[in-house]
Parts: sequence; C-alpha cells; structure tokens
Amino acid sequence: MKNKKIMGFSILLLSILFVVAGCGNKQETAKTDKLQVMTTFYPMYDFTKNVVGDNGEVSVLMKAGTEPHDYEPSAKDIAKIADSDVFVYNSEEMETWVGSVLKNIDTKKTVVIDASKEIKLLEGSHEEEDEDHDHDHEGHSHAHDPHVWLDPVLAKEEVNAIKEGLIQADKTNKASYEKNAKTYSDKLDALNEKFEAGLKDAKNRTFVTQHAAFAYLAARYDLKQVAISGISPDQEPSPAKLAELNDFVKENNIKVIYFEETASPKIAKTLAKETGATLAVLSPIEGITKEDQDQGIDYIKVMENNLKALQETIK
Repeated sequence: MKNKKIMGFSILLLSILFVVAGCGNKQETAKTDKLQVMTTFYPMYDFTKNVVGDNGEVSVLMKAGTEPHDYEPSAKDIAKIADSDVFVYNSEEMETWVGSVLKNIDTKKTVVIDASKEIKLLEGSHEEEDEDHDHDHEGHSHAHDPHVWLDPVLAKEEVNAIKEGLIQADKTNKASYEKNAKTYSDKLDALNEKFEAGLKDAKNRTFVTQHAAFAYLAARYDLKQVAISGISPDQEPSPAKLAELNDFVKENNIKVIYFEETASPKIAKTLAKETGATLAVLSPIEGITKEDQDQGIDYIKVMENNLKALQETIK
C-alpha cells in the first residue's frame, strides 16, 4: 500500500510541469500587483491574513471540512503553490506532503515559510503505527505532534515566523507587516491570559478527547490530555484501549467526552454512552467554513469556545 501511494504521488509530481506550463500564461495575466500568498489550512490562513492586511491576497489550499491529516494536493494545487509569491505551511509533520512538493517549487520565486520551524515539537503518538490499522493514509505517521497552533503562545511564534517570511518577500511593506503582527500578537497575548485565568483554579485538570491534538495546550496550562485516538483523528483504538478508557472515565468521574467537527464522532459517542458522559466539541481548528467566517468566527473565537468547553470538565 505504501509503495503504491508513493508511486501515485510521484506520478502526480511529474504532472505538475504540464499543469504549470498550461496554466502559467493564464495565471500571469490574472495576477494583481499585490503579494499572492498561498496557505495550507485554516490556522495558517487566519494567522497570515492578519499579518498581510491590505498588502496582499491570501488563499487557502484545504477547504473547510477537509481532514488535513489525510489531504494530498492535486496537480492544480501544486501549481497554485508554484505560482504564488509566498507559501505558508505549519510543518512537515502536519503537511506530510510538503517535502516532496518543495522539490518542484522554485524557492527563488516563491518564499516558503515553515511557521513552526523555530518551535521544538513534542513527540507524537506511537499508537498510530498499529499494524492492524489499514487505510489509504497509513503512510501518515507522526514522529512529532504538529498541533502547535492550539497553544496561543506558540501561535504567536508562528505569527512571528510568518511576519519574517513576508518581509523577506516584500521588504517595501515591512513596517505594515510588523505593525499588523504586533496587533495580532497582542490579541494572542489576551487569549493566553483568558486561558490562564479560566483554568488556574481548577482541581480536576484531566480531559478526555477523541483526537490527540491538545498536548501543547495541556502543557501550557498544566492540564492532562487523555486521547481516544492518536495524532490522526481517524485512528481507531483497539478494543483493549477502549476498555481501558472506559474504566478510566468511570474511575475518574469524567463527565464530558470531547470530539471534533471534521472527524467521525463514532468512538467518542460509544465511550460516552457506555460511561454516561455527555459529548461536547473541542475544536482543533483545522477547518472553518466560509459561512462561519462571514459570521465573525475565526481562530480566536473558536479558541474562546474551546476554553468554555474545557471548563465543563476542568473544574
């Protein structure tokens, strides 16, 4: 399966040359004078948009509802990256396809920003390597946990990395990027203060979530994450692991089981039903719909909702 996947992706990369050649003239004529920035998924898009401001046009590859852990770019997606002035991604631990794609991108033309490059990543979950787990994305193992954006302090570091990359691409608007990054970083500082105040007096500091996406958040605020699945949300636990979690929830009087919007809540529902716990959303913010964005929903708003949800357990 893995060899077949690699072969298929190699064929995809070979096709890029033809797509870029076919689209190049058309895209060049459509291009504006503003900086063209391509981002991978929603947090990178939101962080970048706040720093770019009116100086450029920011786009996102993965549409809302796409599971980032499972995503593979099409030839057209790769052509979009190649045609952009700046490309922003979280890490090769999240966007596992980036390393292969960048071999085919002219980095003299496109500034590439690894937003978490200066962040020391936590070790990932080894449970995902269960040899009985057979699905199309078995090559997506995570040696390290990529979910740094769920810690507001580390999100601020990603914003700084994005700012520096934008300045490299567009020195003319350096002052604007620095001002915008400072404004948004102040908002992230305020968000961090809300989490510190909202969680500091909690006696029960353990929460159970379907997706092991919240290790950085837990470490920041002295919480303990107990995950049903691994780093990838579609990883199903073994019967033995599920039985162990069942006992853990009952013995520790856990009242809420958290799940996310973009993955199946089947296992979380099963565990909640067997233990009498209720279900609530704890969002990894991996995709926000255009409709939600139009209603003012963004990274900070969802993080504030996550805090309220956590407070149902962390008491």
